[in-house]
Amino acid sequence: MTDKFQIVGSLLRPDELLEYKSQIEHRDDIQYPFYNHFEGYAQCETKAIEQVVKKEIEHNLSIITDGEFSKSMWHLDFVWGFGGVERYIADHGYFFRDVDGTSKYETRKDIGLRITGELSGKNHHFIQLFKQLQDTAGDQQTKLCVPSPSHIFGELSWSDNIGGTDAVYQNIQELKAGLVKAYKEFVTEFAAAGGKILQFDDCLWELFADDNPNSPFTGEHINQEEVQGLATEFIDINNTVIDYGHSLGLKMWTHNCRGNYDSRNMGGGSYAKIANLFLKQLKYDRFFLEWDDDRAGSIEALEVFKDRPETEIVLGLLSSKTSTLDDEDRVLRLLDEASKIIDKDRLLLSHQCGFASCDGGNELSESQQWAKIDQGQRIAKQYWGS
Repeated sequence: MTDKFQIVGSLLRPDELLEYKSQIEHRDDIQYPFYNHFEGYAQCETKAIEQVVKKEIEHNLSIITDGEFSKSMWHLDFVWGFGGVERYIADHGYFFRDVDGTSKYETRKDIGLRITGELSGKNHHFIQLFKQLQDTAGDQQTKLCVPSPSHIFGELSWSDNIGGTDAVYQNIQELKAGLVKAYKEFVTEFAAAGGKILQFDDCLWELFADDNPNSPFTGEHINQEEVQGLATEFIDINNTVIDYGHSLGLKMWTHNCRGNYDSRNMGGGSYAKIANLFLKQLKYDRFFLEWDDDRAGSIEALEVFKDRPETEIVLGLLSSKTSTLDDEDRVLRLLDEASKIIDKDRLLLSHQCGFASCDGGNELSESQQWAKIDQGQRIAKQYWGS
């Protein structure tokens, strides 16, 4: 076993679990947690998690997740679990680029977030799920993955939840304060439950890269001072919660990518363009970064970590989107390039994202998923040793 290969978090769900989840997507009369609405759902989910944890251990993963089997989408289930939030069916889903990169591909539509009261992270269902994961994993180290505060702050800021006559929060500063409070309440209960590693997932950083053709923040009509101000707000809200997690003794990690849905992506934007913002200023202990294709730009963006000797970087050089094994020569070449910038001992290897950021998962089979995980283990062992 080597701890130098890691998974981001999510794994392909079994068909039995997907049968339950398929009944939820188009119904806005069902609120979280969903298993309350279907007989047998909770038992099916628990069994599936037990099975996937067993497989993770069999495949020599050193840090165990529940495969994110309790989630419909990588981020919204967490927010639906807050007090003061309702889920609803939106007019359209998120837009992803199709596999040929030329067209828009719409996701499922149950992406609506409606704030109905003061946000609260107390008594969140994810805490109970995490306790079950710990019991299932036994002595194995575990982590919990939830969306970053800044990602949710961004989505809520761009919604119609702020400033209306009946709005709970009248401006983004009120929203920010309410969201920080809710996250701190959740982090407190996570630490009390015995949690050690909390991973914040995020895919909004690249919106601030001016080489991202899909960014809404580029163009002559855009006020770049306002854009930089928003980036600063994102960094500040994350660091506030990261600092709080650190004060409770937690390891605080992050994963960043450019969108992952049904083997599609959301856009581009290089790390070099945002390195001095999100890579340099965010206080995470470990960064999972996406580098499986050219969209991330040069690996020289890692230069920004040189003066952060305690920070670990997980290079997502492998692809969770494809069904075939990855080019090992490319991976080893990029690991060598990275180790000339950052000490080899501070580097790790992963796929660029999870295998199932949302229920349906990427376009590969379960056996192909585990083969790709085994390949990652082999490369890591070859590069770093046992």
